[in-house]
Amino acid sequence: MALPTMTAEQRSEALAKAAAVRKARSELIEQIRKGSVSLSQVLERADNEDLVKKTKVAAVIKALPGIGPVKAAKLMDEAEIPADRRIGGLGSRQRAALLEAISN
Repeated sequence: MALPTMTAEQRSEALAKAAAVRKARSELIEQIRKGSVSLSQVLERADNEDLVKKTKVAAVIKALPGIGPVKAAKLMDEAEIPADRRIGGLGSRQRAALLEAISN
């Protein structure tokens, strides 16, 4: 399927929207990194906010204080969450397993 042709104005608007979303997502990750937003708060926000819903689980876990890439991968494996899963795609069992794994 071919991509639709866009006018220069439409392309400019799309680029601006994408940049705004990336900025908002990086601000969310930074809040998690600083500890001002917890994992449980992120999971609650996912029910109402598309930005949070579309954020990758791995990025959120890696941003948690004291958790690096190796530990994040181990936690996701224990909770049976695929590496490319997004927050909005987590089921209630996966959310509970993730919160349990983080609290230990």
